[in-house]
Formats: sequence, C-alpha cells, structure tokens
Amino acid sequence: MSKSYPSNLTPAQYELLSDLLPDAKPGGRPREVDLWDILNAIFYVLVEGVRWRALPGDFPAWQTVYTYFRNWRKDGTWLSIHDRLYRCIRIEVGRSPSPSEAIVDSQSVKSAAGVHAAIGFDAGKVIKGRKRFITVDTLGLILRVFVTAASTPERAGGKTVRQRVRQRGKAVSRLHTIWVDGGFDGFPFMHWVVTICRWIVQVVLRPEQTKGFVLLKKRWVVERTLGWLMHCRRLVRDYELLPETSETWIYLAMIRIMVRRLA
Repeated sequence: MSKSYPSNLTPAQYELLSDLLPDAKPGGRPREVDLWDILNAIFYVLVEGVRWRALPGDFPAWQTVYTYFRNWRKDGTWLSIHDRLYRCIRIEVGRSPSPSEAIVDSQSVKSAAGVHAAIGFDAGKVIKGRKRFITVDTLGLILRVFVTAASTPERAGGKTVRQRVRQRGKAVSRLHTIWVDGGFDGFPFMHWVVTICRWIVQVVLRPEQTKGFVLLKKRWVVERTLGWLMHCRRLVRDYELLPETSETWIYLAMIRIMVRRLA
C-alpha cells in the first residue's frame, strides 16, 4: 500500500469502485498488482498534475499504471464507471436518473509544449490550445464532454457534445431543455437542436451595463463545475497528446467527486 496522499481513495471509496472495475482477462499471467494502488496512482496524477514518470516510488511502476489508464480509456471502462456513478448520485439525492434540463458551456485552456494534435487559437479568449465543451445537469454533474481545438466555433462544438448526450438514449429520455449562453445563439443552431434532438434551447444573456460578478440563471451551475475541474492540476492546462485522453481526465475528475459523495 502506498503512503497516505490526499488524493488516495478511502477503503469505503475503493470498495464502491471495485465493484465497477472489470475482471482480469482470462489466460496469461495472473494479476499481480493491487487495483487500489493503481487507482490511487491515477488519481495522484490527476490531482497533483505530475508526469507519469514522476509517480512516487511507493506506487506501482508508472508503465503499469499508465497501461491500466490507457486500456480502460480505450475499452470504455472509465465512461461506464462515470455513467453508473452518475445514476447512483441522482438516485441518492432523490432525483430521477434521467435529467430534464441540461446546461452547455465551453472552456478554453492553454496547451502544453509538445502538444500538436487538435490545437487552435481562440481569438475571443486569446488562448492557444484546446476547448472543452461540457454538458451538465442542474446538479452540476457532467453528462458528456467534447475536447477539440480552441478555434472550434461554439455552435459546431455544441452540436457534437449534444449528439454525444443524445446517444445516451434512455438515460436522457426526460431531457427537454438546454440552457446556453450567447455563443450558442442563432436560428440555424436552435433549429438543428429542435429538429435533430427534440430539445428546447434557452439562451441566458448577461444583463447589459452590468459590471463584476453576476449570477446568471442556470448558467452558474456549469461555471461551478468548471471550477471543480480546476482543483485538479492535470486539468489546469492541457498536457495530453490526444484530445480523447483529455476527455478521460475530465470524466475521472467527476468520478472522484461522485465517489467521495457516495462514500
């Protein structure tokens, strides 16, 4: 067992997650590592923002930890865990497993040196890097994420992330209203959402001639979620070679939040 790091899972939290982890593949060498240590190492990278090679020596070998992280990204394990915890959280607070309203927003973050895939320049935010499109429910829990170049227009990224939400099928069968900011406004975009997704788009604009912080209806929820993500140093800047890996880290951040609430 590794040392007690702030990012470590408690026994109760690991017990909850262990039921959602895939079994070892049949054949070959028996699994020799403790999955508790593997998860603690992955969450250490997420929270502390270190390189894989910089993992402390009391964790399993970084190559082993990274292999689990990568394989579970490719086979959809992380997304499956996220969705099952999402359902549990909503039931725990007395909500229907399927949300009725959602909020969409984007966040542009700088990319690290050496990252070249899906990189662009956001002229509005004056940021070179990637843009994260996220959809959350009214509790602030993420439904789906889409990471792409920062130069991607709001409406184009908004369509992709909405399509991913729509692909959840029965899990979002009650969804009927999407709240957005002015960047997603416009008849062609709204017509697409209504025609393809059968959802209503509600635009919330900042009041004119206002200064400083303004609490905007519904939109504050997604802003709070983006603030939660910034507690993880790995997400303060985009260090990943592939945007799909960036999406996985966001889901992992939400997994950590949800499992701490449930256990």
